[in-house]
Amino acid sequence: DVQLQASGGGLAQAGGSLRLSCTASGSGFRFEDYVIGWFRQFPGKEREGVSCIDPADGSVQYADSVKGRFTTSSDNAKKTVYLQINSLIPKDTAVYYCATVFSHPCPSDGEMYPDYYDYWGQGTLVTVSS
Repeated sequence: DVQLQASGGGLAQAGGSLRLSCTASGSGFRFEDYVIGWFRQFPGKEREGVSCIDPADGSVQYADSVKGRFTTSSDNAKKTVYLQINSLIPKDTAVYYCATVFSHPCPSDGEMYPDYYDYWGQGTLVTVSS
């Protein structure tokens, strides 16, 4: 099994920045064999895809709704993926999740469905005040 630990959420002011982290672990787990996606879930809504990174080559797919303010990167030595959110707005308030799946390409925008992924972190709450 693969375990994901998401962290970095909290209370932030509009206009500020946050960096979320997602660290992966597991017996026999090879980080580069998995792609890792970020999702967010607004209150009362379904989870929506934000981005996906392939640590093997660093390529990233973004949802159109977040392009320009969100940046996803990875530190393979630390088995950690980051989601940098800049110019925070109150509508960014959500629970952010990371998820992973073995030996699949990153889905493109419009195809970032939660059921594409097999393992999920516990989520980290981001609250943006105006």
